[in-house]
Order: sequence, then structure tokens, then C-alpha cells
Amino acid sequence: MNKQLITLGAGCFWCVENIFSRIKGVESAISGYADGDVDQPTYEQVCSGKTNHAEVVQITFDAEVISLEEMLTVFFAIHDPTTLNRQGNDIGSQYRSTIIYHNNEQAKVAKAKIEQLNQTGTFTDPIVTSLVAHQKFYCAENYHQNYFNNNSDNQYCQLVVAKKIQKFLSEFSHLLQ
Repeated sequence: MNKQLITLGAGCFWCVENIFSRIKGVESAISGYADGDVDQPTYEQVCSGKTNHAEVVQITFDAEVISLEEMLTVFFAIHDPTTLNRQGNDIGSQYRSTIIYHNNEQAKVAKAKIEQLNQTGTFTDPIVTSLVAHQKFYCAENYHQNYFNNNSDNQYCQLVVAKKIQKFLSEFSHLLQ
């Protein structure tokens, strides 16, 4: 077993958490906040855009089952990494696209993946995903954990999260647990 930790932000954490929790080799996907200026921020503080935190998901995975490169392929497929501080109608720096690496090898793999996607023209515009070293992660409030499964009838979940999950399921069924 080769347990690793990576922290990813791709807009609202409800979608990211649900998708990554479905992937074989992923042990946990925890919604939270990272890269901000306030200790122990609340959801309301982060949503204000005044704390500089990003909504992220901290993922524990077995690199012998799924590689970081495969994880990043999913990451880049489930959001638009070319829009700065925005995913659809979710606007603000808390929704930024970010890869928070936990060691130098992860930074190297992520940088190579971004360069490869930019060089192959996978996206019309250049990738603006930030690549930063892990500093602090704060677990989001309990009601944010496993949010989609617990609130699937929520309007946002139906209009936004469910569509992203369906896209993931159709493109990455081979990665499901």
C-alpha cells in the first residue's frame, strides 16, 4: 500500500467530494478549506470571500491502486480549469481551481500534467489552476460531508452536482469502486 494525500479545489466541494469518493483506491474525501488567512474558518466566512480560503477536498488514496496522474485526469475533466475564481455560477476566489500538493513529487506530476494539457490544446484557453504547497487544511462543518448523498433533492445538487456526477460516471466508469 502506498497511501498518499492530495488536496484539490475545483469549485464547490460538494461535487468534488462525491466524485472522488467513488473512485477505487480512494480511502477518504473530506470537504474543507485551505490556503486562507483565518484559523478555523466557517462556511459563512469562506463564502464571504474575505478569508482567501478555497473550498477543497482532501483526498487520501492508495497510489498502488490509482496513480496521482489518473486522479489529476479526473480533476481536470470535472471542472473548467481555465476560468479564474469561478465555476459556472459559483463566483469568487473560494471556488478557484487549485492543486495543493503534499510533497515535491506531487508538485512535479501536477506541473507536468498542466503542461501536457496546455501543449495538447485540451482546453481552448490556458489553465489557470494554482499549484501550491500544503500548509493548513480545515475540515468543513459536518453537514458538508457527504453532502450530495444526504441532500440529493437540494436544487443546487440537482442542477449542478448531479450533472457533473453523470459526466464523471459516463467518462470514468472504469475507475469506480
